[in-house]
Amino acid sequence: MIRVGVVAAGMIVLLVVAWAVAPSVFAGGDPLRGVPAQKLRGPSAQHWFGTDNLGRDLYTRVVHGAALSLSATVFAVLIGLVAGALVGLVAGAAGGVVDTAIMRIVDVVLSIPDMLLALATITVLGLGTRNVAIAVGISLIAKFARVMRGEVLRVRNAPYVEAAFASGVRWPIVLFRHILRNAYGPVAALAAVDFGVVTLFVASLSFLGYGAVPPTPEWGSLVSEGRGYLATAWWLTTLPGLVIVALVLSTQRISRALQKDA
Repeated sequence: MIRVGVVAAGMIVLLVVAWAVAPSVFAGGDPLRGVPAQKLRGPSAQHWFGTDNLGRDLYTRVVHGAALSLSATVFAVLIGLVAGALVGLVAGAAGGVVDTAIMRIVDVVLSIPDMLLALATITVLGLGTRNVAIAVGISLIAKFARVMRGEVLRVRNAPYVEAAFASGVRWPIVLFRHILRNAYGPVAALAAVDFGVVTLFVASLSFLGYGAVPPTPEWGSLVSEGRGYLATAWWLTTLPGLVIVALVLSTQRISRALQKDA
């Protein structure tokens, strides 16, 4: 049975990905150039999302901003997934003092709110979309490490792992071929679930001014730029914000469907 909600969510995600890959196909205008005589025009057939205070087409800026926002989100999730999985794999496989030491550090990091940790990291790294992605990715490592470590502990004592050791297979081969191969599933599911949350994280840091330097379009900065015009030009904040919300809800809907099917 086709689930309409999942199909609609998938179409939204595919559209945003298409924006990021080929923005000129969907919005051929220049996102950095405006017509001052057309500033603060409301949504219309000519300007779907209206224009900003410099006469730039907001739809064009949202489409061209998808590449930065989406790439930062993907990069952040990959950092958290890869680094966290390796930390959890080492902790769960080594056990003993190594496991205890690593997990105490993980517990300390988990006690710090993700946004606070990301803000502290980006303060050290400096401004820029790449640094935003790194900061958000670092804040995710502990979460992925804990999930991976739990799965490794579950798999480590499985009969097929013990059989591999008994047959003389070397420890590194057992670790990656048998333990990791059967423990990565929940970690990958967590990455799918967290994708929408990370999108909000990246947009929030960009909103606070830590992302791309204006006039480069980025979703969070577009919402931030419209704050001063809420009373007279609601579309400047509402429409980019709705795009972010639509992507977040769509990724959450897809991830829930994948969890049910798993």
